[in-house]
Amino acid sequence: MNEISKPAAATANVLQIRKIGNSLGLILPKELLAQLGFAEGDSLEFVRQPEGGVRLQRHDDTHARAMAIARQVMKDYADTMRELAK
Repeated sequence: MNEISKPAAATANVLQIRKIGNSLGLILPKELLAQLGFAEGDSLEFVRQPEGGVRLQRHDDTHARAMAIARQVMKDYADTMRELAK
């Protein structure tokens, strides 16, 4: 009677960090992978969120290469960028 029930949307899947060989990892249930659209062998990257959480997203190699080029350009033209920012 005094039991508090959570709405279905607020139910959290709790994952536990486990030792896998010499590493630590998370085991993701098949149902969760299907809901997220991920499959075995997919490359994922995580993005730290300002509120302290993380977001998993499929790794996009094209985006990673473009960001590496952008970082190099910013480094090579740091003085120019500084002047333009004034």
